Amino acid sequence: MARCPSLISLQCSMVLICIFIFSSTSFASTDPPLTLDYYKSTCPTVFEIVKKEMECQVLSDPRNAAFVVRLHFHDCFVQGCDGSILLDDTISLQGEKKASTNVNSLKGYRIIDRIKNKLESECPGIVSCADILTIAARDAVILVDGPYWDVPVGRKDSKTASYDLVRDNLPTANEGLLSIISKFLYQGLSVTDMVALAGAHTIGKARCENFRARIYGDFEATSGKNPLSDSYLSNLKSICPATGSGDNNITAMDNVTPNLFDNSFYHTLLRGEGLLSSDQEMYSSVFGIETKKLVQRYAEDQVAFFNQFSDSMVKLGNITNSDSFVTGEVRKNCRFVNT
Repeated sequence: MARCPSLISLQCSMVLICIFIFSSTSFASTDPPLTLDYYKSTCPTVFEIVKKEMECQVLSDPRNAAFVVRLHFHDCFVQGCDGSILLDDTISLQGEKKASTNVNSLKGYRIIDRIKNKLESECPGIVSCADILTIAARDAVILVDGPYWDVPVGRKDSKTASYDLVRDNLPTANEGLLSIISKFLYQGLSVTDMVALAGAHTIGKARCENFRARIYGDFEATSGKNPLSDSYLSNLKSICPATGSGDNNITAMDNVTPNLFDNSFYHTLLRGEGLLSSDQEMYSSVFGIETKKLVQRYAEDQVAFFNQFSDSMVKLGNITNSDSFVTGEVRKNCRFVNT
């Protein structure tokens, strides 16, 4: 077993205890009631309809792939994969869209609306918004040359949302590695899942507000002094000024192949040029004994990354809201609870 540096042995011990507690908790004491053929008789064309619409959306703008994958992740980490992220605020319900972690970072809602409208025409009242989002995320990855995986379906849409759990459950751009690990473990996901799922940032973009502290902080320390890194950092600073306006300026988290799903993101971390502090910590943090090895492995072997990403996306999609199977529904409009 790897030995922790003496100065931080106490912290390491606390983390190991935390991991033991989370790992010992039975997050999936029973398998989620999801199957590959759930819609075989009730809506056999569901996968084809989602695929065709996603093809149109990604063809029109490759960024739509990242939008949908991010929506799915943010949905599943709050109440499970139950479509709660899609609910608009109403007089009687506070949704999750306006929570600080989501308000400026999530797009793609209209894509799900379009798919839902097509499915309601074909199979009214059958396919849940939660399933639509999960299938669409898989297709989004495939359409930018990422891996395929089977998507178990049969989720119900929740009638509730949790504004507060967005803050508590979702990782943030400047959060420390140990805190982020604990959030993944809480969802029943491993450290391996965390590093693999972070690879989705290979097709994502980030707002200046979320990488300002990184580029004016330890970026030079992790990337070292070399002309290429200096040029990249200068460009980032031109996009994101240290003070004043620019919070909503964006740039790719993978500046080499931003519209291609590949393992380039991990090479960025090896160079110490991760855009988000939370990403670079997986390779550079003193606590990243396991995560560093995984980053190196996925940088060296794209097939290994693809295989693990597929497995981890299935696990992510299997984080279900048990209450939704009792009190949930199939929404007619993904933005509102049925009346």
